[in-house]
Amino acid sequence: MSGWGVLNILIKGLPVAAVEKGSIASEMEIEPGDRILSIDGREINDIIDFQYYTADEPEYTILIEKAEGEIWELEIIRSEGEFLGLEMETVGCGGLKTCQNNCLFCFIAQMPAGLRKSLYDKDDDYRLSLTQGSFITLTNLSKEDFERILKFHLSPLYISVHAWDPQVRVKLMRNPRAADLLSQLERLAAAGIIMHAQIVVVPGYNDGLILWETVERLSSFWPALQSIAVVPVGLTKYRQGLADLRSFQSTEARQVLAEGSSRQEDFRKRYGYNLVYFSDEFYTLAGRGFPPPEVYDDFPLYENGVGIGSKFTAELESAWELLPTALEGRSLHVVTGISAGGFLEHWLERLQSRIKGLKVSLHVIRNFFFGETVTVAGLLTAEDLAGQLGDLQGEEFLIPCTMQNADSLFLDNHDVSWLEEKVNGRAVVVGINGVEFLESILGAGLQEVGSDEFTGCRYRGTS
Repeated sequence: MSGWGVLNILIKGLPVAAVEKGSIASEMEIEPGDRILSIDGREINDIIDFQYYTADEPEYTILIEKAEGEIWELEIIRSEGEFLGLEMETVGCGGLKTCQNNCLFCFIAQMPAGLRKSLYDKDDDYRLSLTQGSFITLTNLSKEDFERILKFHLSPLYISVHAWDPQVRVKLMRNPRAADLLSQLERLAAAGIIMHAQIVVVPGYNDGLILWETVERLSSFWPALQSIAVVPVGLTKYRQGLADLRSFQSTEARQVLAEGSSRQEDFRKRYGYNLVYFSDEFYTLAGRGFPPPEVYDDFPLYENGVGIGSKFTAELESAWELLPTALEGRSLHVVTGISAGGFLEHWLERLQSRIKGLKVSLHVIRNFFFGETVTVAGLLTAEDLAGQLGDLQGEEFLIPCTMQNADSLFLDNHDVSWLEEKVNGRAVVVGINGVEFLESILGAGLQEVGSDEFTGCRYRGTS
């Protein structure tokens, strides 16, 4: 590494948020707070530049500005499949590309004041779509953005469609550019960009015939368009001054799934894939169990809440025979939202029937913060949990990782330690994985449970 003198360049750079332990970046003493300025002399303005210039190169020169202002030039040599090991603080030097739509059902418009600033960011950034699977509408792409997507073949992209009919799409999104969908999809498909679509369904606006026309029209873009997620609209109690919308009723959800099943059969005959997939919320609204994993093919929209219940069930079943038949007096609590309440109640009853000495109390938390029409666990606040859990008398309680952000904060900015103190319990933050869930119930890895009797439970929590 070598220090540089005063440079006659405008120093911008991409700030480093985290460095993976043991990685090349760690060995080269790159630290959080440093800024990536260039790769082989080419300026780095966003995460796309960084990934594009480093993706397939075994050797390159990276210019960084240290937090204290010193400039370093580093020669990077990496083996095949080895990564630099950096996590960036932001997607680009200029920050997020913000959404210019004014959608009737925008969730951010339905949030109360006083939450942390980042929760009000209305992003519609194709770079996040590529790197994190965030959905974009295409309405906010500049000509230069679109050309860049095509030039660098930025794929896959996740696209919020909502309605095929131009007038309906414009009405929903309140942006005249929403009418350009067809030409945009055609250009992306012609360039070989893989796409995944989303339809947020609002009763009375884009349901019924409009929904199925949208699904059918999108299917014509197969194989460039590889999946269509159908999701019910989410409404909070903070809708003063907003459009008068309503949630789906159970009978309507059942109708959507019945018609959707028929569409899936048709698409499987045509393409070998079901192509259209329905969020877990539709199944809970309809009072139906989750379909088997094969319905979701390769789970292309898992991160969008499509197929989580099915995959979780399959993971539970796969590990079931590894479970012990007895524990030595283990008692704990499981916390969830209304959507997953019935599902977890069934599985916890099965677990306690199988394992003697296991006692698990289920706490289904109502969302008083956003309103009781919001039923997913990921939108519960620490204060709602604290207000409904009561005194846990020092016992463990399991909460899904979806309740927290990357900084381990709940939506209301409280952390796990705050919640543990309020409820007098020990938190275990669990990933959305059936095996990890079972291991958290047992307090040990399944590989450690080889006999019919298991004692010596260990704490796997975060505090």
